[in-house]
Amino acid sequence: MSKKNYKKRGKYILHIYNDDTNTFEHVTNQLRELCGHNFFQAIQCTNIIHSVGKCDVFTGPYDTCAEIYDELIESGLNATISKK
Repeated sequence: MSKKNYKKRGKYILHIYNDDTNTFEHVTNQLRELCGHNFFQAIQCTNIIHSVGKCDVFTGPYDTCAEIYDELIESGLNATISKK
């Protein structure tokens, strides 16, 4: 295993940040579709993103977070990944 892959072991957190571009409906739909949230989780996270400025929306292995991250970015959302 390369040193680079070793650093990617463990749990990672995917964050979404508030912006002035995306609607509540779009964010909620993306959370449901890409992160596997149910309706109520998605609404709650969307409200947190709007009021606090960011929300942790997914936790998992790096590869999974990276796949979801790419799709969130492609859908126009502002997201980051950090190590737990």
